[in-house]
Amino acid sequence: MIRILLIITSFIFLLNNASAETFSAALKKAYNDNNELNAERESLNISEQELKISISSYLPSVTLSGSKSSEDTNKLTNQNGTNATISDVDPTVQSLTITQTLIDFGRGAELSKSKIGIELAKAKLLKKEQEILYKSIEAYTGLISANEKLKINKSNVNLLDRQVETDRIRLERGNISLSDVAQSESSLAGAQAKLIQAENDFLTSKLNYENVIGTINDTEALDKSSITIVNLPNELNSAIEISKKGNPDLIIAQLEYEQSKKDTTSARSDLAPTAYANLNKNKSLETQKNLLLNNMIKKNQTDVASAWSNYQSNKSLLNSVRAQVNAAEIANEGIVAEYNSGSDRTTLEVIQSNSLLLNAQISLADSERNYILSQFNLLKSIGLLNSEYLKLR
Repeated sequence: MIRILLIITSFIFLLNNASAETFSAALKKAYNDNNELNAERESLNISEQELKISISSYLPSVTLSGSKSSEDTNKLTNQNGTNATISDVDPTVQSLTITQTLIDFGRGAELSKSKIGIELAKAKLLKKEQEILYKSIEAYTGLISANEKLKINKSNVNLLDRQVETDRIRLERGNISLSDVAQSESSLAGAQAKLIQAENDFLTSKLNYENVIGTINDTEALDKSSITIVNLPNELNSAIEISKKGNPDLIIAQLEYEQSKKDTTSARSDLAPTAYANLNKNKSLETQKNLLLNNMIKKNQTDVASAWSNYQSNKSLLNSVRAQVNAAEIANEGIVAEYNSGSDRTTLEVIQSNSLLLNAQISLADSERNYILSQFNLLKSIGLLNSEYLKLR
């Protein structure tokens, strides 16, 4: 009999795992199907086509021209009156011209700019990829957290509902006063209001999940244990160094500055009457992009430092909240047991104890999510929140 139960239990466990929406699977779904990300992929395709167009301007061009006419010679005669010929004449003239551009500084700059445009499009795609993946992580953890808090609030309402029933019986027996019952009823009403809010938050989180990741039929299928964190930098300086090469915002600023320099080169080669004004305009744009690049370099270091600090503080906070929940559980169990045994514990003390435990449990759900998000936000700040580093491909 025991063996049969074990087999059934194992089967149920495997069935549940098979239907689970793991963290990695959810991110893969968003990576492949998100409309914003797919639109950015098309932008990369457009840049690749623009490069082909720029390259084609350097290929040899061929011009073929020709003319053909016919002349009826059946009626031509010699001077002596005899027929000169009996066949028509079809003279044909054809020409073939091949041209090749050897030097054109303007087109050369445009070609270089198009090549930079490919790298720029890749950087923008990486930026959008990071944004969508982070939104997906927010949606996944948000739905799990909302579901946890919904369960906590439901459990609290059930607990306080039983508390009210118990207090009414004790009131009839003369063990407590009417004000004690009123306190229990007030606490129950407050818990019911919090439950309504938790239900609304859960519905909002579910809709957000489906908007970012896709349809989900069973929220219980989300697997919190499947959330794994890849390697993070061991220190702030390491994180900053990684970000200098990987942060897409910084890469974009660098490439846009390089493109502006190519525009200036192209303007210098222009011989049109408006060339001088265009050159001045492009010089100003180049200066602007350089200033933006310098600002982004400073901002990058600030953002990475902020993400690092947030990660460290959330880690410490989570440990504190876990200790708080553990202490609140022990205190609540003791106070409730004493109250039920007829000790001097009051209804207010029980209500306060329940409230402290509830708030600690809610804080734990929030802290666990915030700690997870802080880790992935750190990855995002240094440019490693991508499909390759997360092994989603």
